Parts: sequence; structure tokens; C-alpha cells
Amino acid sequence: MLAKTSSTPGKTQLINHFLINEEWYLVDLPGYGYAHAAKAKRKQWEQVIEQYLLKRSNLMSTFLLVDSRLSMQDSDRKVINWFGEKQLHFTLVLTKTDKLSTNQLASNFEVYKRELLNDWEELPPFILSSAHSNLGKGEILSFIEKTNKLFQSEPA
Repeated sequence: MLAKTSSTPGKTQLINHFLINEEWYLVDLPGYGYAHAAKAKRKQWEQVIEQYLLKRSNLMSTFLLVDSRLSMQDSDRKVINWFGEKQLHFTLVLTKTDKLSTNQLASNFEVYKRELLNDWEELPPFILSSAHSNLGKGEILSFIEKTNKLFQSEPA
């Protein structure tokens, strides 16, 4: 078994490390948005995640996954702004784009960008994605490859 999955949000309750090609790790962290868990448990996850993101010296970037069907949630805004304040590199990945019409996706994406520009001078990188249609898969893999090359070229 690689990791437990569920259609119910909040099931990822551990930091899951996946070794890719015996070279680098993809790490799945607990979510922050819709977890159906006690407030104390969510606070504990928040502290663990914060420490992981701030103290992990070899962390090159983070993908922040948000549901493209929803308007920007307060939890999204809080996390995005926290990444900015801490100067942590991240890319926003808008998921489930296959669940929207082309016009609705474009509209939601524009609203998301407009919302961010209320707090940000420059938008963070975005990738539109769909696990169903593979939209964004090439872009994500290319980003990972370029990022890994940067990591490999860093002095030891």
C-alpha cells in the first residue's frame, strides 16, 4: 500500500514521502481546507506542516492544490499569504478543471487572480490541472524536472 486515499476530505493525517526514481521525494502533507477533524487536531496538523515547510532545508517548492470549482476560500487566502510572508516558493494548482465548462473555468480563474491581486503585487505561478483529462500533467512534470535540476546544481 502506498497511501490511504478517500473521497472524504481530511483523511491524509500523516506526512507521506514517496521516493521517485530512487532520486527525489514527493511529499504529501495533510490538507488545510475541508478536513473533517476536531479543531485541536487541525491545529496540530497546522503546526507540523508549518515546521516541515519552514525547517526543511532541501525543500525546493510546494504545490498548493485548490479546487477550481470553488471561489477562493478564507483558508486558501490565509495559506497563500502565509507562503508569501515566509517567502516560500509555491505554485498554485487548480484541480478538477474537467468538472467545469471552458467558460466557467476561465471565469473562476479570472476571479481567483483578481482576488489574489488584492494582496499580491505579482501573481504566483498557476497550473490548471485535471487528473481525469491529464490537463497540467506535462506542465507539472516539467516544473518538477526543472526544479530538480536546480537542486542538483546547488553546491553541497
